[in-house]
Amino acid sequence: MPNSTSSPSIVKPMGFDYGHKRIGVAIGQGITNTATPVAIVNAKNGEPCWQEIQKLIQKWRPSILLIGMPLHMDGAQPKQIEAIETFKAQLQEHCDLDIEYVDERLTTQEARSQLREKDKHNREPVKKVDAYAACLIVQSWLNEH
Repeated sequence: MPNSTSSPSIVKPMGFDYGHKRIGVAIGQGITNTATPVAIVNAKNGEPCWQEIQKLIQKWRPSILLIGMPLHMDGAQPKQIEAIETFKAQLQEHCDLDIEYVDERLTTQEARSQLREKDKHNREPVKKVDAYAACLIVQSWLNEH
């Protein structure tokens, strides 16, 4: 029986919302065109726990990796561009998958808004904002592809 995750027609993107302290992670499914937040990976001084990221990649077996690029509203590159590019280079060293940047303007604000609306009485979901921002990155990419 063929392995469905290896089929070239099935797209399964994994998205990262890179941050200096936390990295949100989400997985997408091309068949259903949906994205789901899966984890928040802690980082220390911008350096993520690579073991944790590798475990997530092994568990979810994505076909492509996406990194949010927080462009300014005028399209200018952010001040943290070097850190994001370093993260991409290191991610490439840890896995053999294609990696793309995705415009993530305002995803964190949108994620906060959606989480607050989802549960107005519980402040706990707001702590998950990074994973939800990654989810919006993946969903945006899925919508374009």
